[in-house]
Order: sequence, then structure tokens, then C-alpha cells
Amino acid sequence: MEEKIEELTVKALEDLGYDDCFIVDLKVNNTRVEVFLDSDTSVTFEICRKVSRHIEAVLDEKQWLGEKYTLEVSSAGVGRPLKFPRQYVKNIGRKIEVKTLDGDKVKGVLTAANEDEITVSFQETKKEGKKKIKVDVDQLIKLDNVKQSKIKVSL
Repeated sequence: MEEKIEELTVKALEDLGYDDCFIVDLKVNNTRVEVFLDSDTSVTFEICRKVSRHIEAVLDEKQWLGEKYTLEVSSAGVGRPLKFPRQYVKNIGRKIEVKTLDGDKVKGVLTAANEDEITVSFQETKKEGKKKIKVDVDQLIKLDNVKQSKIKVSL
């Protein structure tokens, strides 16, 4: 069922002309469907509403989930883990927390991203004799070594 809903969502995005939108997560649980979208620019309420209506029309016609179901289409939101390289590119300049497969945790500002790796910049305190000095660090992290990463909102 998830595959059908995913294909239906991709088709809805194409039909509606939202070429820069993509599925980040999709959950189908009995009669509840949740679709989380992201975009290279932004996912607005209007985009979610139109995609939802498009999916709903097909679900009502084909009766894949019966007559009673719940459909939620929303933006992935800031607290959701990043999954795709294009999400990193979109978030350059924002604070990020990355957990690596090695068990390391890196917090800082996402300063660069491409298909294979990201750069996180932060300050580290080092001892130089009796003094403590702050050093700027740019840490390169391969995307295939990322266990989880989230954009952090500062208050």
C-alpha cells in the first residue's frame, strides 16, 4: 500500500507542477496515511492542501483504504531528520547536529554540502600552555557516515 501511495503522491506533485517538492517520509497504518514533503524552496499550506486533495480524489475513487480513512499531508518540518543531499544544500547557514555511524556527535553550522559530504563549522577550545584558546574547526563528514542529522532551531 505504501508503494501505491508513494506513486500517487509523486504523480500529484508532477501533475500540480511542484517539481522542486519531494517525499521525505510516508507512513501508512491501517486507515491512516501521513505524507511528509520537503522542497528546495518551501512547502506551503497551499501546496499541502492541493496535494492532499489530489491524493484524496484517487483514494475515494479506488477505495484502497475503504470509505473511512485519515490523510495528512504536511511539510517535513525543522525537527525531522534530514535524509537527502538536497535537504542539506537548502539548509546551508543553519545550525545542525549530526550523529555519525562512529558514535560521534558534531554540532555547529552547516557551511557546505554536496551529493557526498557536508561541512560543519564550530569552535573548539584548546589548551596552549596555561591559556585556553578558541579555534575554528571545519569538519568534513561523508553522508554515508551520517546516522542522523537535524537542523537545530535557536531561540
